[in-house]
Amino acid sequence: MARQLSDIQLIERSIIKKYRKEIWNPFIEGVKNYQLVNDGDKIAVCISGGKDSMLMAKLLQQLKRVSDTDFELVYLVMDPGYNAENRKRIEDNAKRLEIPITVFETEVFDIANSVTESPCYLCARMRRGHLYAKAKELGCNKIALGHHFSDVIETTLLGMFYGSQIQAMLPKLHSTNFEGMELIRPMYCIHEDDIIRWCKYNDLHFIQCACRFTESYHNSSDGIGESKRQEIKMLIKELKKTNPDIEHNIFKSIHAVCLDTMPGYKQNGEYHSFLDIY
Repeated sequence: MARQLSDIQLIERSIIKKYRKEIWNPFIEGVKNYQLVNDGDKIAVCISGGKDSMLMAKLLQQLKRVSDTDFELVYLVMDPGYNAENRKRIEDNAKRLEIPITVFETEVFDIANSVTESPCYLCARMRRGHLYAKAKELGCNKIALGHHFSDVIETTLLGMFYGSQIQAMLPKLHSTNFEGMELIRPMYCIHEDDIIRWCKYNDLHFIQCACRFTESYHNSSDGIGESKRQEIKMLIKELKKTNPDIEHNIFKSIHAVCLDTMPGYKQNGEYHSFLDIY
């Protein structure tokens, strides 16, 4: 008689069995290709309470179980000012997923909500700063964020359309403000659509951003609201109807930039023109 699997066993099994091709394999590919996890690392797995960071925590947890690499994990949750309902949902999901979270509190939402110019940018910068500081305090040398393949594509297009520059999102980078610290993105090769499918398959429900600046998106009739990122999501969705490979093509293009064809580029903050070597 077959042994009955528990809820958490079924969830973990779905990552390495049912969604092996869509989630586990791309995760391993990213970790190996970009050399994200090394012997001696102590990684702060930064959990916002959303679908991406929660799945990232399970992926890294599973990696630690099966990998020959000797590394440590700390599951770090920063409460930037969640309401009681969202805080409870994070704690309940962590309990169900058997993720031993460490929670610390800040006033990021209150501060970001008090400004009118670029509140989302300010919120993101403050949250990352607090995460770096807490991770370093706990003896970590890396923080892991849940940005995925779709974030990479959207960020590239956002930079072109609204920032007047071709700028991608790196799979890892050194911190400029916290010496000896690195940021890694273990979900770099995983598509958001597959993350959503995994959540639905396991009947998992996570929080959204949970701040008032996302309300216009959730309440809008077109699914876009005022968010430029949502606008890009809708554009990609439309373009995929006639070109299913468009996301992969954009992803490959940022790995194969031909500087010989660029009239100008920046490196280490310094602008270079093709005329310099023409």
